[in-house]
Amino acid sequence: MLLCLDAGNSRLKWGLSQERAGGWQGQGALSWTDIAHLPQALAAAGAASTPHSARLASVVGRERETLLRRVLQAAYPRLALDVVRSGAAAAGVCNGYSAPETLGADRWCALIGARALEARPCLVVMAGTATTVDSLDAAGNFLGGLILPGLQMMRTALMEGTTLSPAVLGAHLPFPRNTADAIASGCLEAQAGAIERAFLRLPDAACCLLSGGAAPTLLPLLAALPARHVPCLVLEGLRRME
Repeated sequence: MLLCLDAGNSRLKWGLSQERAGGWQGQGALSWTDIAHLPQALAAAGAASTPHSARLASVVGRERETLLRRVLQAAYPRLALDVVRSGAAAAGVCNGYSAPETLGADRWCALIGARALEARPCLVVMAGTATTVDSLDAAGNFLGGLILPGLQMMRTALMEGTTLSPAVLGAHLPFPRNTADAIASGCLEAQAGAIERAFLRLPDAACCLLSGGAAPTLLPLLAALPARHVPCLVLEGLRRME
């Protein structure tokens, strides 16, 4: 049983898989304050859920990564943990970054996951604490990508940096007529606009895959694109690695 772990800034996402290309036995997510409950969450996925190996894609600091290791070691003393690093090539994806090793492990795994699901040129959007917008061509070459503040970070930065502080969370509207709606609509339009501009650089046959916590919120704004929501794209990439 392979345990895949996506250590993000907000949450730890996990998945248990029997095979590289098979189905998932279980998936879930925990806040970092609840990380001690990971073994119980894995056990709840089924009687055969004891993992023999694990792959970790991490963007968190040493303190959280050490905490995760301690939890895993206590529950599974014989577990072999492989921390994934970005490289020049893997699982059909060629890394076009000028320094391939500096590409975030989460982005690298998401690209690999997208390539496993789509043979077409693909825009890979990870909408989490930050929003990343990465481009793959039909041959699996990572062409490059964008990083911008995530939806919540964008809202928070706007309110903290100005006197704008709406009492309620606004709604997305074509013509906002109050401050709360103007902030919500502006941030959503900025995210969607960056995605749409990046998509226009790809060939006509391209598709768009969205993952991350804000993906369901962004998806309705991208109705003009062949876009679909793929939960846990980083986990998908982790289990496809050779």
